[in-house]
Amino acid sequence: MGGKLIVFEGVEGCGKTSQMQFCCEWLQHLGISVVVTREPGGTELGLHLRRLLLEKVENKSISEVTELLLYAADRAQHVEQELKPNLAEGKYILCDRYTDSTTAYQGYGRGLNMSLINQLNYIATSGLESDLTIWLDVDVEVGLARKQGDGVGLDRIEQETIAFHRRVQQGYAELAASYPSRIVRVDGSLTQAAVQDIIQGILRDKLEL
Repeated sequence: MGGKLIVFEGVEGCGKTSQMQFCCEWLQHLGISVVVTREPGGTELGLHLRRLLLEKVENKSISEVTELLLYAADRAQHVEQELKPNLAEGKYILCDRYTDSTTAYQGYGRGLNMSLINQLNYIATSGLESDLTIWLDVDVEVGLARKQGDGVGLDRIEQETIAFHRRVQQGYAELAASYPSRIVRVDGSLTQAAVQDIIQGILRDKLEL
């Protein structure tokens, strides 16, 4: 069995972390070797970059282009150190965010040049695309309310304006419309169990499990 890259995407508070864990347990029950990872922060270097990107430091802002380049650096290391080797070993990778996040957040959210983003994504990934991307679609207000209620505190990106998060959501909608064979929308406002049932059905169908 060949390896597969399955990516989970969506706005803040969409439920990616929980659904990835449920999927991991289900796939392992089927006898499939699974790796769970994330961007940013899927490598030791990535953990340092994640802190730089997400920690809110008063009076020390990160420019939009710097932010884009840091995400690209994290991804380049992640692809070479984690994704490619595990795929070569035939493992299923469940990845929390990948290239679509950069398009949605830095492209639609920040308004950066899409051609530049596409070029950087290609350089960072060497052209490696997901076999399947699950887009957990929830209203941005619902997602942010979930994040505010978890007691952890909001990171730098989560503290952005509602208008920013709505642009990100629009980005995901347009990406899903543009790449229907790769990106599958799932209603993230349903119960966790219902969402997981839908995701398992999609994986069975798309990956012939």
